Amino acid sequence: MIHAEISIHPAGPTSMGFYVARAVESVEGMEGLRCQVAPMGTLLESERLETVLEAAGRMIEAVRSLGVERVGAQIKLDCREGGGTLEDKVASVGRHLDSFKTRGRS
Repeated sequence: MIHAEISIHPAGPTSMGFYVARAVESVEGMEGLRCQVAPMGTLLESERLETVLEAAGRMIEAVRSLGVERVGAQIKLDCREGGGTLEDKVASVGRHLDSFKTRGRS
């Protein structure tokens, strides 16, 4: 499973919600891709690295098509054979937090 976090940074504007929305819209419905918007980036999930990289390219181009001359992007990848979903990762952290509490280490 491939998990990625992409953060798009159009040069100039201070409010990026509009640009992020256009970027996310550009990959909605892409076959083999799940997308989840988060406060500091957008999470992508796919079985194929090529799908994630294509989505990142589409997102950058969507922002550029709005007249933005310069777009920065940070992409973090987690490429794991047989890995679970994004929700599985969050649930794992929750289980550890719960175990800390039951041991009196909160």
